[in-house]
Amino acid sequence: MATALLAIAIGLAIGLTLGTLGAGGSILAVPVLLHLFDQSPSTATTGSLIVVGVSALVGAASARRAGRALVARGVVFGATATGGTVLGALASTRVPEDVLTAAFAVLMLLVGALMVRQLVDRGRQQEEADDFAEPILTFDPRLAVNWPQAAKVLVTATVVGLLTGFLGVGGGFLVVPALVLALGLPMRHAAGTSLVVIALTSATALATRAGLGSHPDWDVVLPLAAASVVGALLGTRLAGRVNRRALSGAFAALVLAVGIFTAVQAVSGL
Repeated sequence: MATALLAIAIGLAIGLTLGTLGAGGSILAVPVLLHLFDQSPSTATTGSLIVVGVSALVGAASARRAGRALVARGVVFGATATGGTVLGALASTRVPEDVLTAAFAVLMLLVGALMVRQLVDRGRQQEEADDFAEPILTFDPRLAVNWPQAAKVLVTATVVGLLTGFLGVGGGFLVVPALVLALGLPMRHAAGTSLVVIALTSATALATRAGLGSHPDWDVVLPLAAASVVGALLGTRLAGRVNRRALSGAFAALVLAVGIFTAVQAVSGL
């Protein structure tokens, strides 16, 4: 009972983060499953895909109804990422689990550092301007192929897919800026559209891992996933009302703290 209640509370936090920022759910889900529920890296990263994928799917539907998700562009980006996703999932079965934990710790520290840098470089006024800016690049499938733009989409999508398959992360921290810079989405649509991408890549990675015999701990994952869905729905409703700068700052601090703890655990394991 206590385990289920803890999973529900943490699931709500994961879903709120994912729904509000369009990223961050799996960065929290994996260390939670590793450290609070004492799961192996393989089991934790597989379980994370279920939690984040389901909450992203529900959050994407909610964002679409609210007019903050461009589904077609999200599907294109997500489909482009599937090759990297399969490769990452295959690679995850061929490395020691301590190495998998260490790689995840490095990723957390990198993401936290990048978020801090973005917050330092971009003031509140610039952030507000970005929210209402016109797309930096335009994308019209009826026009001739924009090869530099297509290359950006291919490279970024492949990297996102590799991270999703290998570490069980949604990759929203890469997807959101990629959608802005590569597909020209305004920030008000990027977070919602990233949920479409995360749902697709998570489903692909989960299917690949299941075929390789990697399964989650359903007793923990089910209440965690259910609560994250509720949190994602609340998060998408709050996305246009909260101070994203303050929320991003708090999230960056949390990611760095958990990343340091995970790194220490990984080093001791190695």
